[in-house]
Amino acid sequence: MVKLYLFLLMFLLPLLMFGQSGNVTGRVVANGTAVPYASIGLQGTSLGTTASDKGIFEIMSVPAGSYRLRVSAVGFAPFEKHIEVQSGQATQIEVVLEQSQASIKEVVVTGTMRETFLLESPVAVEVYTPKYFQKNPTPALFEALELVNGVQPQINCNVCGTGDIHINGMEGAYTMVLIDGMPVVSALSTVYGLSGIPNSLVERVEVVKGPASTLYGSEAVAGLINVITKSPLKAPRIAADVFYTSHEELNADVGLSRQWERASTILSTNYFRMNNRRDVNNDNFTDTPLQHRISLFNKWSLARKDNRIMNLAARYYYEDRFGGEMQWSPAFRAGDSIYGESVYTRRYELLGAYQLPVKEKLLLSYSYNDHDQNSAYGTTLYKGRQKVLFGQLVWDKALGARHNLLLGSAYRYTFYDDNTPATQTTNASESVNKPVYTSLPGVFVQEEFKASSATTLLAGLRYDYNSDHGSILTPRFNMKWSPDKESTLRLSLGNGYRVVNLFTEDHAALTGARKVVIQNELKPERSYNASLNYQRYFNLSSGYLDLEATTFYTYFTNKIVADFLTDNNLIIYDNLSGHAISRGVAVDLDMAFTFPLHLNAGLTLMDVYQVEEQKGEGRSMKVPQLHAPKFSATFAATYKLPKYGLAIDYTGSIKGPMHLPVQELDFRPGKSPWFTLQNIQLTKTFAGGLEVYGGVKNIFDFMPENPLMRPFDPFDKNVAVDNPNNYTFDTEYNYAPLQGRRTFIGVRYNLAQPD
Repeated sequence: MVKLYLFLLMFLLPLLMFGQSGNVTGRVVANGTAVPYASIGLQGTSLGTTASDKGIFEIMSVPAGSYRLRVSAVGFAPFEKHIEVQSGQATQIEVVLEQSQASIKEVVVTGTMRETFLLESPVAVEVYTPKYFQKNPTPALFEALELVNGVQPQINCNVCGTGDIHINGMEGAYTMVLIDGMPVVSALSTVYGLSGIPNSLVERVEVVKGPASTLYGSEAVAGLINVITKSPLKAPRIAADVFYTSHEELNADVGLSRQWERASTILSTNYFRMNNRRDVNNDNFTDTPLQHRISLFNKWSLARKDNRIMNLAARYYYEDRFGGEMQWSPAFRAGDSIYGESVYTRRYELLGAYQLPVKEKLLLSYSYNDHDQNSAYGTTLYKGRQKVLFGQLVWDKALGARHNLLLGSAYRYTFYDDNTPATQTTNASESVNKPVYTSLPGVFVQEEFKASSATTLLAGLRYDYNSDHGSILTPRFNMKWSPDKESTLRLSLGNGYRVVNLFTEDHAALTGARKVVIQNELKPERSYNASLNYQRYFNLSSGYLDLEATTFYTYFTNKIVADFLTDNNLIIYDNLSGHAISRGVAVDLDMAFTFPLHLNAGLTLMDVYQVEEQKGEGRSMKVPQLHAPKFSATFAATYKLPKYGLAIDYTGSIKGPMHLPVQELDFRPGKSPWFTLQNIQLTKTFAGGLEVYGGVKNIFDFMPENPLMRPFDPFDKNVAVDNPNNYTFDTEYNYAPLQGRRTFIGVRYNLAQPD
């Protein structure tokens, strides 16, 4: 009898369901012409379909009820409409789409320090969302930026894996990294802090190439990267992203958010572990450093009258990192028998923004960070502590319909202490530790003038007073000309400056492989920049093409240069006796089709070098910049199979030869070979916000050869034995990650906020 009931239930249930459901049919058109392959879905359900090549669609077996129909197609603005589905009936809909440029409604803040639509910004800003970086999952933002054209995450040490971010061929110290507009990643924290920014924090990343010192002060010489953290109001109620690789790397991002009537919060945790000692090239050194790190992030937003801003966020970051000989253990830390580089990092950050309760738009932003680093590089112990307090008040004032005035004042106070010569002074023939205190007050003004419907002009000036170097002026000028809705031309002229602290910014100055010699008192670096950017949007019958081309030129009147060649045991730092130049052209394209293919690609051609005057010889010498390839390219292709909920991502980068820090008579090439790092990923999307993904990184298993000089004698105890070229142990020869092919698998889940 029970079997009979089950049989009847299985037989009758589909009939009952059909009797209580209906169909949704229709056609998608634009300007009277069919739009093929549009995506159609009912919000809050897994029901959906794809239109045919003639724009016709049908969603079968829709339970009776009220729904929100959403239609999207490449090159068109999304369409939404409320519909009612009746039992046993077909609901017919005609969907009329309007053409729209994909990025026209993107809001950016980085270029001008005020919210504006991306296409209306007189400063060229590139915007990247987490979806873009998910095409090749990484445990931190540092690795993710490999997909951005003209931006190069550069590993500077083959042992501990430290790195920085190069923009247009200029070293990482010239790149300013902001979190919500606050300079919390600077100086000491640039060495290891970049790998501590998990992707789970990111709502979007805004990149500006070229000097931005007028608004953001020192360090923004090559450009800046502004990490906009997730808003508690928009974040999913629950978000999780966990992946594991065949090299035994585990990365876990978990986020929770909650909204109340007057407040909202988000709590995000990132955990990364790499505890697998790999030595594929058999040099008895770990190919990649072991890492164990955790990052906690909490952000609050309060609802206030007239939608005034009030945010407060805090982050804690801890990392234990090791690279070195395979048999190393903590008992050998700072000893001279087994070589290892061991780094303990603890970091606290506090940042917030408060819009004053006055009629005028006055925004007070503030941040504080405390960075504590305890490192051992072979026998060299480095202990550094940095505290940075930053405050900024900005008045954003519209003067009629055509003028916008931005006035601001900022103050940065830095405390720095370590156990290097940077904080030592001689007193009565005795070395005394003397922490460095630096104050940097500044004011800036910026005027944005809409000269016509097509032309926008922007001019700005900043004045800073450095407690060590005195007054510094940095001007800027920008112009945007849009003769039509599809074309935009942007001209940028600017000035950059940077105050150098070698022991907080350059890993080469910290490692125990070479000794540091400072030839003369190091002066602030100054640069002048010009760039011309052209953007053109093509609305194609089969999709769209967004094309952007930029030519750039930067001239340094002073630059701090490192000499690795004069003596294999030394790094000699000095002011440049001449000038330096970074110049080139970059092209980016974003292309999507009516069939489910989306392409991103970019290439950069550049020439970065310095011209050194030979004192007393009356001639000059051109010296190429290290780690600056003349050619580099990135690409990302996504093909979707909506019927099966599948997406295939193919991503990669291509690098041309770059000059490397070699020793005298080095047997290793002075330039790297052409190489490419490519990845593939397959993602399956399920109903309810669940995704499962997996793939292969570094498909062609590329790894640099001979990254370490004399790894069998890391303490240089036997330099005089069978060593006619006087080679010494060195960790700086690097141009690509020492991590070969590996597979990965992950799961991602997002539970949206209730409507």
